[in-house]
Amino acid sequence: MTAMKKQANESITPDYWPQACAHLARRDRVMKRLIPRFGDARLESRGDAFVTLARAIVGQQISVKAAQSVWNKFEVLPRRMTAASVLKLKVDDMRAAGLSVRKVEYLVDLALHFDSGRIHVKQWESMDDEAIIAELVAIRGIGRWTAEMFLMFHLLRPDVLPLDDVGLINGISTNYFSGEPVSRSEAREVAEGWAPWRSVATWYMWRSLEPAPVVY
Repeated sequence: MTAMKKQANESITPDYWPQACAHLARRDRVMKRLIPRFGDARLESRGDAFVTLARAIVGQQISVKAAQSVWNKFEVLPRRMTAASVLKLKVDDMRAAGLSVRKVEYLVDLALHFDSGRIHVKQWESMDDEAIIAELVAIRGIGRWTAEMFLMFHLLRPDVLPLDDVGLINGISTNYFSGEPVSRSEAREVAEGWAPWRSVATWYMWRSLEPAPVVY
């Protein structure tokens, strides 16, 4: 099980963060420069599996800023952000919050899976990354990227490399290739030096482009 600690604001952060940062700073010149810029900020989990996946779905294919704007409107619709509450929402109200027809369908299907108990939430902590990804991508609208965001932001897994993430690729391009286009294979090669803390390095790639931390 991943070591975690709870902050005063009820978010959960990984205990491994200082160890990971020290390792990355020793191994990688870019990380050595980037890490001090963000002080004590680190990856955070809200500790709610349904909310984490719902936020990831909302954030698909749009910027961090746009995703937060849509989420702010969506999260006030139910009395509490739970699967059962989402299933009671009207489609028109969800669409008015800025959600596409497809994302409304995905959020409803996600809520159905949680509400019916078709997914093994209580077993996730003991399952390996690929097993969890396989279970999650069986849910409509959840692809590998969304599953990887869940591994990082809910389970706080330390060594996830989301190669389908535009922010990661752009961060590697900006910080390692002077802004030149980067292929998946080139990104993977850079990230080999980050193991076994690729989640942490990915977080810093995001921060180098979007200084405000994202929390799913």
